[in-house]
Amino acid sequence: MSMMRGVFGGRSLLPPLLLLMPLLFKYQVQAAAASSAAAGESAVAASSSSAAFIAAVTTRSSSAAVSSAAPPPPPSSAMDAVTEANTEFALDLFKALGAAAAGSGEERNVFFSPASVSAALAMLLMGAKEETAAQMSKSLHLDGVEDVHGAYQSLLGAFSSTTQGSVLRMANRLYGEKGYNFLQDFLDSSAKFYQAELAAVNFKGAFEEARKEINAWVEGQTEGKIQDLLASGVVNSLTRLVLVNAVYFKGSWDAKFDPEVTRDAEFKINKNEKKPVKMMYKKAKYNFSHVEELNVNIVELPYEGHKLSMVILVPLAIEDETTGLEKLESALTLKSLRQWTSPENMSKLEVELHLPHFRLEKSYTLNEHLQRLGMASVFTQGEADFSGINGARDLYVSHVAHKAFVEVNEEGTEAAAATAAIVMMRCARMGPVVRADHPFIFFIRENSSGSVLFLGRFASP
Repeated sequence: MSMMRGVFGGRSLLPPLLLLMPLLFKYQVQAAAASSAAAGESAVAASSSSAAFIAAVTTRSSSAAVSSAAPPPPPSSAMDAVTEANTEFALDLFKALGAAAAGSGEERNVFFSPASVSAALAMLLMGAKEETAAQMSKSLHLDGVEDVHGAYQSLLGAFSSTTQGSVLRMANRLYGEKGYNFLQDFLDSSAKFYQAELAAVNFKGAFEEARKEINAWVEGQTEGKIQDLLASGVVNSLTRLVLVNAVYFKGSWDAKFDPEVTRDAEFKINKNEKKPVKMMYKKAKYNFSHVEELNVNIVELPYEGHKLSMVILVPLAIEDETTGLEKLESALTLKSLRQWTSPENMSKLEVELHLPHFRLEKSYTLNEHLQRLGMASVFTQGEADFSGINGARDLYVSHVAHKAFVEVNEEGTEAAAATAAIVMMRCARMGPVVRADHPFIFFIRENSSGSVLFLGRFASP
């Protein structure tokens, strides 16, 4: 898509800004004017993960464009700092979503793409100023991190690769109202750091056609896994900008499960409730560790090429009326997660692994969660400052939505979240048996950067 900056002149009253991130993930930001802001929607496919993000922003006026040179790519330390920040934010949001998942059964499942949410918000951060920028940076754990957007530029390179048996792809795009006056610096930075070029569309006169065009791009980027990201009514004649981020992942297990040994089994939701599942089985050498204090087994399942892995954290047993996840989730921190999954604390052992087929599709409205994490002014008209987008303090985020999907089977995954003592099991007469036949936590990691792409809790089939 070509950059269409020259046509963005003129002024417009109360236009919404939409930020979209499909992962097989999507994000959408829409500005709601005097009327209201709409929510976006996305889908993801089997053996896959995906996510969507929508934020609505309202604008009252625009200003003249300016331009500036982007900084050079950051050193690896900057990318490491952003990766750490993203992991901390991922755990914050995971706990917030987990706490909000009331009840039991399917309602307790959690799945989202922290990479999708973080990247979308980082793009929005480029246009934030003053207190709004400070709140966003702190909530994203990016305060004090130098060259944030340059680091994201490097991460995008790590996220985009194809190796034998796996595909990982992240793409960004801007859809802007033709004739609207976006700041040139914002457009240039979006293109340089996030490879998000601008396409001019006619929201004012043909918003339905614009919506379909955006959905078609998202569907193409996610191999058809996310369809109709933008529901009817999400964009309207007041929409001025839609920022889209799509992430797609499809990977085959390095050690595939044999479908012939998959059997019917029971998944213990709690001590009193069970549901039928298809339980896969594999005896192979995996990186393994055991967190003694929490009584949790951790297994890393690499995908072909070993660029990405799924890591599962399985409590040994359900305790009383709990699932064993409560203590584990409360102990999850950047430090503990690193300790538990670092190479020096994991041993290559022959593990008998029992893992269910599972498929999750979750939708979230993130407004309240993000506000509780510290982004209060972002959603408050009159307080939000996104003048880095259009030169005026008339934009605010009115709605943030996120949708994610994952499916795991014998072949692999397709995806379009106080430190305990660790006992390293470096040798054993008999290999450990890990039965994921009760609630567990899992995440998909890009190994070269350590970035958590997808994070979830599987509590019920």
